[in-house]
Amino acid sequence: MLYRIVTSLTRAHKRAILLAIDIGWIAIAYLLARALLLGPDSVASGAPWTQAVELSVLAVLGAALIVAIGLHRIKLNAYQMQGVAESAALAAALACAGIAGSALIPAATTPAQVFVVFGMLFLILSVAGRLAMRQALLWIYRNARQPMRVLIYGAGQTGQQLAAALLTDAQVRPVGFVDDNPTLQSLTVCGLKVHSPNRLRHLVTDLAVDRIVLAMPSVSPPVQKRLRARLSDLDCKVHVLPSFAAIVADSLRAQETARKIDIDGLLGRNRLEEELPGVSGCYTGRSILVTGAGGSIGSEICRQLLACNPRRLVLLDHSELSLYRIERELRDIGSKVELAAVLGSVCHDDLVRDVIARHGVNVILHAAAYKQVPTVEVNRIEGVRNNVLGTRIVAHAARDAGVGHFILISSDKAVRPSSTMGASKRLAELIVQDLAMRATGTCFSMVRFGNVLGSSGSVVPLFEEQIRRGGPVTLTHSDVTRYFMTIAEAVRLVLLTGSFARGGDVFVLDMGKPVPIRKIARQMIEGAGYTVRDADNPDGDIEIKVTGLRPGEKLHEELLISTDMLTTPHPKILRAQENHLSELEMSKAMKDLNAAMSQRDPEIVRDVLRVWIDRADAPAPRRRPAIRAGEGTATQGDRLSL
Repeated sequence: MLYRIVTSLTRAHKRAILLAIDIGWIAIAYLLARALLLGPDSVASGAPWTQAVELSVLAVLGAALIVAIGLHRIKLNAYQMQGVAESAALAAALACAGIAGSALIPAATTPAQVFVVFGMLFLILSVAGRLAMRQALLWIYRNARQPMRVLIYGAGQTGQQLAAALLTDAQVRPVGFVDDNPTLQSLTVCGLKVHSPNRLRHLVTDLAVDRIVLAMPSVSPPVQKRLRARLSDLDCKVHVLPSFAAIVADSLRAQETARKIDIDGLLGRNRLEEELPGVSGCYTGRSILVTGAGGSIGSEICRQLLACNPRRLVLLDHSELSLYRIERELRDIGSKVELAAVLGSVCHDDLVRDVIARHGVNVILHAAAYKQVPTVEVNRIEGVRNNVLGTRIVAHAARDAGVGHFILISSDKAVRPSSTMGASKRLAELIVQDLAMRATGTCFSMVRFGNVLGSSGSVVPLFEEQIRRGGPVTLTHSDVTRYFMTIAEAVRLVLLTGSFARGGDVFVLDMGKPVPIRKIARQMIEGAGYTVRDADNPDGDIEIKVTGLRPGEKLHEELLISTDMLTTPHPKILRAQENHLSELEMSKAMKDLNAAMSQRDPEIVRDVLRVWIDRADAPAPRRRPAIRAGEGTATQGDRLSL
């Protein structure tokens, strides 16, 4: 009943009630002051007209001042020290007005002392009345619905701020503190008793605790994680609260910025973005199709292509959300390049051919691929369909339409592949190599590089998330190594092949030495301000946990099938000389693969991939790549050995 009445009041009603109550306190304080100083008889037998005039003046003046300072607008839940200060100012103003009236008006009979006591009584009544009304409202709300009972772990500044905020909340009720500091235990903070952590289990039961809030933002995430694990067997939820200063000052973002890693240290070399030449001439005024445009590599290709001023940029991706995001980002840049977003899969031949014809595509950068090794390993058929058949569809459509350049984005996992993902990328390379040997109007080339820092699914975002959660950081093997490059390096390499390609080329970047993943994990942990917990440092913050190699993963990746390399116009970019299948062998391989996929048998698909890739990469003299007409042969000085 009371809850319905309270909740039915409008804001105007609440303000009018508070204003009326304050005016009532003025009258009560005036009469009490006269009774205390002049005796009770002075209220009943004194000059009634004089009292009425004085009281009326005080009431009108008080109402005007309340409205002027907005005291009646302060919500009861928000009535704290600021509200008390405003009430004190109001009381002082009324007392001074009464004293001035008694001194300046000859007919006044009330002594000045009465108005001094009146001001003090009004302040006490006003503040006490509002606090009592606030507690009454909280009682009404809390009895109308059962509030969540919260036990605050940490009686420091953040815990006290939280308790002060929750004491005015009807939906959440703090019931006590827990703190490891013995000097705080048994004290009362913010009206709540501080308990020892040893009594946690009993407190949860005795106080009917629904949730424990860890109000210790200064404690490191690993320590918070261990504390949460210790509390996990209690019959209540555990929540970690950041400091209020961190929320307001956005220092959480500053913490993330502080966790940035030394990219050069991860690469094991200096970055090459500034060393690689510009690429605008190959793409200016062209209509360019980027498949997989919403991915980490595809989206960066689109961003860099805008600076080349193409005539049209066609974005093709099967993910609606990814396509929407990259299109919106490119449009927000404000470039005058015409954009066309196409939703669909590279496995749909009619869609690909229609897009190429409708937009008059001159260059295709094929970045669409499934690249997560464990995921493709357990979804072998669809991974091969997308990576192999999708590449074949796009490449054949490019040849038939007379597209000038076709560039395939490949992977170091295609070199002597041990996974379905790597095998699918190697077979995609063989398809492009086969077309390159026979095509006359389209220049086909491939770009092969290692892991890209910051791309979706790479170890750096994974390690960042694990460190943010307090660990452990998971490592598949203690000795695993990988080649790394930045997204900017990878994309610049891809775009440069447009001017370097002669047909059938496999370009690789001189990526330095492979980097141990354990080194990356340790550097990221220490870069985030934590220490590694191991046998030598059992009290460290975050553990590096070895989980074992996943299906299809290699201990060490490679970039080259053979060590025979040719130079290019740039010393950091090399051209690989590798074997390929003949036209008849390629036709037979695709026939076998389609037959295996139609049977929906992943094992047969894997066997077909292995057979034909082994045949292509066999070190036989007849496997030497054919020399295209007009190319000539490489001299001894052109060859490099890595």
